[in-house]
Amino acid sequence: MAQLKIDNLHVEIEGKEILKGVSIEINSNEIHAIMGPNGNGKSTLLSAVMGHPRYEVTQGSITFDGQDVLEMSVDERSRVGLFLGMQYPQEVSGVTNSDFLKAALNARRETPIPLFTFIRKMEGAVKELDMKSDLAHRYVNEGFSGGEKKRNEILQMMLLEPKIAMLDEIDSGLDVDALKVVANVVNKMVETSDIGLMIVSHYERFFHLIQPTHTHILIDGQIVLSSDASLVNRIDNEGYDWISKELGVSIKKEERKQPATLVSCAINTPRGSENA
Repeated sequence: MAQLKIDNLHVEIEGKEILKGVSIEINSNEIHAIMGPNGNGKSTLLSAVMGHPRYEVTQGSITFDGQDVLEMSVDERSRVGLFLGMQYPQEVSGVTNSDFLKAALNARRETPIPLFTFIRKMEGAVKELDMKSDLAHRYVNEGFSGGEKKRNEILQMMLLEPKIAMLDEIDSGLDVDALKVVANVVNKMVETSDIGLMIVSHYERFFHLIQPTHTHILIDGQIVLSSDASLVNRIDNEGYDWISKELGVSIKKEERKQPATLVSCAINTPRGSENA
């Protein structure tokens, strides 16, 4: 069983504290919904776990199966079994999806994946996600619609087979049919591969298709309330004002943020660097 443990995590960006002591444990076969108003730290949480260099961890710990994640580079985090489905997938001109995915798979293996094994895996994933048959030969996300980019993130997750996956608003940009396709694929992975999930979404309908085992409300950089899937329904019906009134917490207003990019995520910046 895999376990991602986040303990008392404090994160800053450009000297401003965003996360203020987040603690959460995600195990295999668990689905954790992370909800909350925009601009309160949900994407920051996922990006910090994956090692985005803009986010500086100032306090707390992140461990994966007992290993110190904060001492790992981004590629090391991926190789041990962490995965981030990005909110804003970037285009990579000149690199085909097949070359990109084959290189990513081989980076996790002692010996290169046999060509025909890779072709079968990729063709099967493309078909299951109802994507265009020429996907393998297209450049990564170039000319893709928003929905195609999100399904391409799920395709990467299918082939890389992570132990813990974080999906950052993977449902945005998907129409109703594509949403059901993605949800079916994700549910199948949970049932067959023991994957653990941390999913950020604002929409109740996505959590009806992928029912969480745990729901957490993140407000002003802190998890203020945790429960089961029933909490999703109450948020959809009543919003977040009742949490503010009952718990006495103030809801931070959304601030404009810059999306994470593949270029910046590829930078290997040591913990504590002034550019983190």
